[in-house]
Amino acid sequence: MHELKNVVVIMSDEHNAAYMGCAGHPFIKTPNLDRLSRRGVRFSSAYTPSPICVPARAAFATGMRVHQTRHWDNATPYIGEPDSWGHALQAQHIRVESIGKLHYRSEDDDVGFDVQHIPMHVVGGHGMVWASIRDPYITRGDGKRMLGDRIGAGESSYTDYDRAVTRQACDWLQAASRTRQPFVLYVGLVAPHFPLIAPEAFYSLYDAKQIPPAKLHPSKGHIRHPWVNEYAAFERTEETFANKQERINAFLAYYGLCSFLDDNVGQIIDALDSTGLSNTTHVIYTSDHGDNVGARGLWGKSTLYQESVGIPLIVAGPRVHAGTCETPVDLLDLYPTILDMAGADVCATMRNRPGKSLLDIVSLPPEPTRPILSEYHAAGSNTAGFMLRRGRWKYHHYVRFEPELFDLEADPEELHNLANDPDHASILQEMRGALYALCDPEAIDAQAKADQKKLIDSLGGMNVAASMGASGATPVPGQ
Repeated sequence: MHELKNVVVIMSDEHNAAYMGCAGHPFIKTPNLDRLSRRGVRFSSAYTPSPICVPARAAFATGMRVHQTRHWDNATPYIGEPDSWGHALQAQHIRVESIGKLHYRSEDDDVGFDVQHIPMHVVGGHGMVWASIRDPYITRGDGKRMLGDRIGAGESSYTDYDRAVTRQACDWLQAASRTRQPFVLYVGLVAPHFPLIAPEAFYSLYDAKQIPPAKLHPSKGHIRHPWVNEYAAFERTEETFANKQERINAFLAYYGLCSFLDDNVGQIIDALDSTGLSNTTHVIYTSDHGDNVGARGLWGKSTLYQESVGIPLIVAGPRVHAGTCETPVDLLDLYPTILDMAGADVCATMRNRPGKSLLDIVSLPPEPTRPILSEYHAAGSNTAGFMLRRGRWKYHHYVRFEPELFDLEADPEELHNLANDPDHASILQEMRGALYALCDPEAIDAQAKADQKKLIDSLGGMNVAASMGASGATPVPGQ
């Protein structure tokens, strides 16, 4: 009998890569991700192509960089072009379906799934148009707070939605186990994305005494980089906490949501085990981007620091030997990985896509100097930001602003910017040259703004655009 080659891709939203037991976190409880890691490979240097939802997810779908597809922000959702890995699977007659959050434009678009079950897409098919107004950016005047109206223990439409997604995924796998038809199933969970409301059973796992001291907080004298400070002025989360207790609640809720997410992942893994599908199924767990979780006085994503651009990435299955891989990778690598795991022809569709199958990467010696690019052209930024990771060095290029340079080997927490250190001038120039070998940051910044202006004009101008889109979290289907 022909060997089945199934794939389950689980993508969460806004999961800081450090917030897993298997990543060495001292107290975050993620027993299910830990057991997935023990039987698979955890990639310790995994990144998002863009630290915001829609561009990251379009890059994930297409295997192409943000500036290649020009999905710049949360008002430029994926509509099915360029082709996705789902299209490639369909062309090779492999069953491919989705359950849960996609954050594309519409269920009506052909994005490469045979069926989309309870999908979450951008609001109104257009997303956060108001945040496409940049240079200068605007802030919404509706008074709504990004992290949600309430912070703490309880239930939200997102926790209800994740439970429904998990339940449907488990039922889907039960049915699939009876057909013996190869499949690729994508499961999109929302946690630990705000609103920061965690179910009591998970919120109560944590205590305020566990919250570490503030990292580089402005109240302690830290001076943010000017580009980052512009985002902080746009986001204003710390200023909108009602009191010290609510800030504490925000940490505990994020911790709790990480464990809630883990519980849902565990149910899906259990469904694979109970149906006998584990022996023929590869599992990929990842997130679209990270979260600052209070570092530098910031919450949410949208910066180029490790907290925001770093992502969890774990792969397990029949062709994977357990361990940790230090070669830098990103979501673009999942395009060829999914095809490879599904037994599809990878070369037929890769063309100029920069990704590489993770199955190939883990079979080769570590490649620490493999370059990884991330870029940002969205909410709270007046100019583009680019991150290049290569070896121990991490370079941040901000159009119209001074750069940042970090030595992740000596300074993994990015506490010391070396960009103005004469002893590192040659490294700075080398990293700058490596970035320009991949792209032209200034030209890309101009292209993004031109595309955003064209979108705004097509919708009736700035006055109309300023009122279009959600202030923060995308509503669940039907809300």
